[in-house]
Amino acid sequence: MRTLFWRAGLAVALVCGIGLLPWLTRTDPALTVLKARSQDRDPTPEVLADIRTQLGLDAGPFPPLREWAGGLVRGDAGRSWISGADVTPAVLQALGTSLLLMAIAFAVAVCAAGAVCARTLCTGGRRGSGGTVSAVLAALPEFLIASVLATVVGVRLGWLPALGWYGPRWTVLPALALGLPAGAVLGRLLDDLLPGAFAETWARAAAARGLPARSIARQAVRRCVPGLLPNAGLFVVGLTGGAVAVEQIFDIPGLGRTTLQAALAQDLPVLQAGTLVLLLLATTAAAISQLLVRLLIGPALRDGALPALLRPHPATSRAVPVALAAVLFTVLTAGLPRDPFVLDTGERLQPPSPTHPFGTDALGRDLLARVAHGALDTLLPALAISAAALLAGVLLGSVPRLSGPLADTVNAVPPVLAALLVAAVVGGGARTPAAAVAAVAWAPLAAHTSALLRQERATLHITATRALGAGRPYLLRHELLPAVLPPVARHALLRLPGVALALASLGFLGLGAQPPSPAWGQLLAENQPYAERAPWAVLAPAALLALLGALAVTAAGGLRTSAVPREPT
Repeated sequence: MRTLFWRAGLAVALVCGIGLLPWLTRTDPALTVLKARSQDRDPTPEVLADIRTQLGLDAGPFPPLREWAGGLVRGDAGRSWISGADVTPAVLQALGTSLLLMAIAFAVAVCAAGAVCARTLCTGGRRGSGGTVSAVLAALPEFLIASVLATVVGVRLGWLPALGWYGPRWTVLPALALGLPAGAVLGRLLDDLLPGAFAETWARAAAARGLPARSIARQAVRRCVPGLLPNAGLFVVGLTGGAVAVEQIFDIPGLGRTTLQAALAQDLPVLQAGTLVLLLLATTAAAISQLLVRLLIGPALRDGALPALLRPHPATSRAVPVALAAVLFTVLTAGLPRDPFVLDTGERLQPPSPTHPFGTDALGRDLLARVAHGALDTLLPALAISAAALLAGVLLGSVPRLSGPLADTVNAVPPVLAALLVAAVVGGGARTPAAAVAAVAWAPLAAHTSALLRQERATLHITATRALGAGRPYLLRHELLPAVLPPVARHALLRLPGVALALASLGFLGLGAQPPSPAWGQLLAENQPYAERAPWAVLAPAALLALLGALAVTAAGGLRTSAVPREPT
């Protein structure tokens, strides 16, 4: 009951915060609505006063908020401030579109996760070397994958439609763009747990009795899935409301695109209704994931009879991360002495050459210089945010009754809205993107920590240690944290490229660094229109981002569990 009240309180606080957004950001909602309705109309005092009267803004933010909440009880979410249409049918239609896209994208993600884990499953827990490929895929931004699929598969080859939402064929490309990165992340997390499942007593006994390897692998997946279900629930909500870029590229009238347009235009009734729907979806996904965990390992959790899943990983070679770090260092040392802002219109969109090893962009600027200088603007804050998110995730994940509803609420907030809310609190400037990304980056790590701690507390060796008189501080310091920290730290490293990209991309919302800043997200977006004519302009920052992902995952192989006891054979 306390958790239910906590969820309700968070939802009310978020919806009220959205209702106060124009006043928190110190902008005139009448002026924003006028610009969204008609760009050509002059914002005279008479026109703005008329809009305020229409929307009931003269008395401040609270009367419209009370009116919207009162109508919501009757099933009426009000009317759009921009179009004047009923909000409820529009939001429900957008939700249906996003749910269909999410379902197909989640199916793609499950298939991609299976491909990532295929070698480990086939070899009975001996991990393969396919982690670098999945790390590269997880590091690539969704909008870049969407642009490549739309340009190559949709336009050049003509195999599938690239724009619109008219039938099953129109769902394939956007589902691939959303599902492949999500599947790579889920696959890496599952692949991290599988060796421990295959090393358990039941798996070794089943192999000794000659049971088929396929059956053992299926049960190993079943053993590991409960630790991933909370993150899978977060992915479901993220694929529904966070697919803004993909919906924009493929012209899909989904909920993410609807909330984006409402946030930028400050169409509060649409924005409040869309966010409330995402919160309800997050609550439903969390409830389903908890139910599935109880169905899969409920009796063992209750009785404290689980075997230890988190086991020592074999030592990994340091040659690959050292080589990748050397490549990244070489790019930085070669590009930092160059000027990233020098314009040369006579050298526009030149291919790679000895003078410009990475080519030039649409303004003739050297791409090697811009990528190298952008690395400093992107990677250093991303490392700091990832470290802070790891610390917050572990601390909050240890109190799941507090962090569970909070993580679901944070994950349900569309990225644009999160940035606007943070800007309203801390103001604009260079620190706004960092604060906005840090405000949401901890949620998947907290969910992962909570799921692993829940299982680890129910293991036999923890039950035995507790029976011998060990207190909570001892268990936490000597047993639980040494078991949980390495996989959560590997998870944080896996998400480092995504943090770097999100940090850089917020500059396009006017909430941080602006052009001509060479941040990697801006390099990808500003060169995207020239991808077909000058692919090197997009490949340079994308390759460095993929290199960062591969480096993060290979370096994470050194974070191994060392304090968790093995079961006797």
